[in-house]
Amino acid sequence: MKNIIYTDDIEQISNESLKGFFVDWPEHPNPETHYKILKNSYKIWLAITEKQCVGFINAISDGIFYAFIPLLEVIPEYQNCGIGRELVKKMLISLNKMYAIDIVCDKQIEPFYTKIGFSKCIGMVRRNYQNQNPSLFNRN
Repeated sequence: MKNIIYTDDIEQISNESLKGFFVDWPEHPNPETHYKILKNSYKIWLAITEKQCVGFINAISDGIFYAFIPLLEVIPEYQNCGIGRELVKKMLISLNKMYAIDIVCDKQIEPFYTKIGFSKCIGMVRRNYQNQNPSLFNRN
Protein backbone atom coordinates (compact mmCIF):
# COMPACT_ATOMS: atom_id res chain seq x y z
CA MET A 1 0.00 0.00 0.00
CA LYS A 2 1.39 3.38 -1.00
CA ASN A 3 1.96 5.99 1.66
CA ILE A 4 -1.29 7.85 2.35
CA ILE A 5 -1.28 11.47 3.47
CA TYR A 6 -4.37 12.97 5.09
CA THR A 7 -5.05 16.65 4.59
CA ASP A 8 -7.91 19.11 4.90
CA ASP A 9 -6.34 21.43 2.31
CA ILE A 10 -8.17 21.31 -1.04
CA GLU A 11 -5.20 23.07 -2.64
CA GLN A 12 -3.22 19.81 -2.27
CA ILE A 13 -5.18 18.25 -5.14
CA SER A 14 -6.39 19.12 -8.63
CA ASN A 15 -9.47 18.17 -10.65
CA GLU A 16 -7.41 15.49 -12.39
CA SER A 17 -6.59 13.74 -9.11
CA LEU A 18 -10.29 13.14 -8.47
CA LYS A 19 -10.84 10.43 -11.09
CA GLY A 20 -12.20 7.01 -10.08
CA PHE A 21 -14.88 8.03 -7.58
CA PHE A 22 -18.68 7.51 -7.65
CA VAL A 23 -18.18 4.00 -9.04
CA ASP A 24 -21.71 2.58 -8.78
CA TRP A 25 -23.54 5.81 -9.47
CA PRO A 26 -25.57 5.74 -12.71
CA GLU A 27 -24.82 9.46 -13.15
CA HIS A 28 -22.16 11.29 -11.21
CA PRO A 29 -20.23 14.54 -10.98
CA ASN A 30 -17.24 14.93 -13.28
CA PRO A 31 -13.87 15.70 -11.61
CA GLU A 32 -14.30 19.48 -12.09
CA THR A 33 -17.68 19.47 -10.36
CA HIS A 34 -16.38 17.09 -7.69
CA TYR A 35 -13.63 19.61 -6.93
CA LYS A 36 -16.22 22.41 -6.64
CA ILE A 37 -18.30 20.28 -4.25
CA LEU A 38 -15.29 19.78 -2.01
CA LYS A 39 -14.14 23.40 -2.27
CA ASN A 40 -17.60 24.68 -1.26
CA SER A 41 -18.00 22.30 1.67
CA TYR A 42 -17.79 23.45 5.29
CA LYS A 43 -15.03 20.93 5.99
CA ILE A 44 -13.21 18.26 4.00
CA TRP A 45 -10.59 15.60 4.57
CA LEU A 46 -8.67 13.96 1.77
CA ALA A 47 -6.56 10.81 1.57
CA ILE A 48 -3.92 11.33 -1.07
CA THR A 49 -0.94 9.54 -2.57
CA GLU A 50 1.79 11.21 -4.59
CA LYS A 51 -0.37 11.19 -7.71
CA GLN A 52 -4.04 11.06 -6.77
CA CYS A 53 -6.76 11.47 -4.23
CA VAL A 54 -7.83 7.99 -3.09
CA GLY A 55 -10.48 8.98 -0.55
CA PHE A 56 -12.46 11.95 0.66
CA ILE A 57 -15.13 13.02 3.12
CA ASN A 58 -17.01 16.30 3.24
CA ALA A 59 -19.37 18.06 5.62
CA ILE A 60 -21.85 20.85 5.20
CA SER A 61 -22.78 22.85 8.28
CA ASP A 62 -24.13 26.00 9.86
CA GLY A 63 -20.77 26.16 11.64
CA ILE A 64 -22.35 26.21 15.09
CA PHE A 65 -24.85 23.49 15.86
CA TYR A 66 -25.32 21.02 13.04
CA ALA A 67 -23.27 19.22 10.41
CA PHE A 68 -24.21 16.74 7.73
CA ILE A 69 -21.75 14.40 6.04
CA PRO A 70 -23.10 13.82 2.53
CA LEU A 71 -20.13 12.03 0.96
CA LEU A 72 -17.47 9.58 2.04
CA GLU A 73 -15.71 7.58 -0.62
CA VAL A 74 -12.56 5.57 -1.12
CA ILE A 75 -11.67 4.37 -4.61
CA PRO A 76 -12.09 0.59 -4.96
CA GLU A 77 -8.42 -0.42 -5.04
CA TYR A 78 -7.86 1.36 -1.69
CA GLN A 79 -10.96 0.09 0.13
CA ASN A 80 -10.72 -2.16 3.22
CA CYS A 81 -7.43 -0.56 4.28
CA GLY A 82 -8.78 1.71 7.04
CA ILE A 83 -8.84 4.86 4.92
CA GLY A 84 -12.59 5.45 5.29
CA ARG A 85 -12.39 4.93 9.04
CA GLU A 86 -9.48 7.39 9.29
CA LEU A 87 -11.32 9.99 7.20
CA VAL A 88 -14.39 9.73 9.45
CA LYS A 89 -12.21 9.95 12.57
CA LYS A 90 -10.55 13.13 11.31
CA MET A 91 -13.90 14.64 10.32
CA LEU A 92 -15.45 13.89 13.71
CA ILE A 93 -12.52 15.59 15.43
CA SER A 94 -13.04 18.61 13.15
CA LEU A 95 -16.74 18.69 14.02
CA ASN A 96 -16.42 17.86 17.72
CA LYS A 97 -18.10 21.07 18.90
CA MET A 98 -21.27 20.36 16.94
CA TYR A 99 -24.37 19.05 18.69
CA ALA A 100 -25.56 16.98 15.75
CA ILE A 101 -23.58 15.20 13.05
CA ASP A 102 -25.77 13.26 10.66
CA ILE A 103 -25.05 10.83 7.84
CA VAL A 104 -27.49 9.17 5.47
CA CYS A 105 -26.22 5.93 3.97
CA ASP A 106 -27.38 2.91 2.04
CA LYS A 107 -28.41 -0.15 4.05
CA GLN A 108 -25.27 -2.12 3.20
CA ILE A 109 -23.08 0.64 4.67
CA GLU A 110 -24.85 0.76 8.07
CA PRO A 111 -22.47 -1.74 9.76
CA PHE A 112 -19.48 0.47 8.93
CA TYR A 113 -21.02 3.51 10.63
CA THR A 114 -22.37 1.50 13.56
CA LYS A 115 -18.84 0.23 14.32
CA ILE A 116 -17.54 3.78 14.55
CA GLY A 117 -20.19 5.10 16.92
CA PHE A 118 -23.13 6.24 14.81
CA SER A 119 -26.68 5.29 15.77
CA LYS A 120 -29.43 4.29 13.40
CA CYS A 121 -32.36 6.69 13.26
CA ILE A 122 -35.43 7.18 11.17
CA GLY A 123 -35.16 9.85 8.56
CA MET A 124 -36.59 10.99 5.30
CA VAL A 125 -34.88 12.16 2.16
CA ARG A 126 -35.94 13.68 -1.10
CA ARG A 127 -33.94 13.12 -4.23
CA ASN A 128 -34.39 15.05 -7.46
CA TYR A 129 -32.89 12.39 -9.70
CA GLN A 130 -33.38 14.52 -12.79
CA ASN A 131 -30.70 16.80 -11.32
CA GLN A 132 -28.18 13.94 -11.13
CA ASN A 133 -27.39 14.21 -14.85
CA PRO A 134 -23.73 15.30 -15.16
CA SER A 135 -24.52 17.89 -17.82
CA LEU A 136 -26.61 19.74 -15.24
CA PHE A 137 -23.74 19.95 -12.73
CA ASN A 138 -22.20 22.85 -14.60
CA ARG A 139 -25.04 25.17 -13.70
CA ASN A 140 -24.16 28.31 -11.75
